[in-house]
Amino acid sequence: MVDFSVVFDHTDSLLSGLWMTTWVSLLSIGIGFVLGAILCLGRMSPRGWLRNVCAVYISLLRGTPLLVQLAIVFYFLPLAGIDIPSIAAAIIALSMNTAAFQSEILRGGFQMIPAGQREAAWSFGYSPLQRLYFIELPQVVRRTIPSLVNETIDIIKNSALISTIAVTDLMRIVQTYSSTTYRPIEFFVAAGLLYLLLTSCISLLGRYIESRLTTH
Repeated sequence: MVDFSVVFDHTDSLLSGLWMTTWVSLLSIGIGFVLGAILCLGRMSPRGWLRNVCAVYISLLRGTPLLVQLAIVFYFLPLAGIDIPSIAAAIIALSMNTAAFQSEILRGGFQMIPAGQREAAWSFGYSPLQRLYFIELPQVVRRTIPSLVNETIDIIKNSALISTIAVTDLMRIVQTYSSTTYRPIEFFVAAGLLYLLLTSCISLLGRYIESRLTTH
């Protein structure tokens, strides 16, 4: 018989795991956005070698499972003499993964900008960096917010994989309690509801930001 009272006995631990999942995911998204913007600019660079390097990176990270990337960062870096905590390994892997996806999202946003805006910016004396910061990037962010929110939600859900490298996130705690209490149904249902709550909040926040930035 299903009994959810056992879940309420471990509410503090579950919320602690949810907090770990939240800040690791959001930090990775933030770092990934910066890296993704750099990759995006590299993909649009007039230098062929730079475009190729960025394209290879994006293809590798988009074409391989996140679990494999986590394992490489966590298990293979120590073989090269680089010892890092499991949380740092999780953030690095998630950031590298989402950077590849966000770069393509941003590149699509840049391609939507009319070419005439560059000529107009040049005629007003804007440098390429000023044009990027003041004219192009705000438009790209505004147009790609729905896709960026979807990517954030995907990272939050995929962050469940960081439990495989000993990070005490929500999924790790759920796995521990489900095995020690022999109540897997109750704990995994609770985990699903908590993930749903978190992703719903992110979705609502994204809609609010989009409505604020939309030009009427």
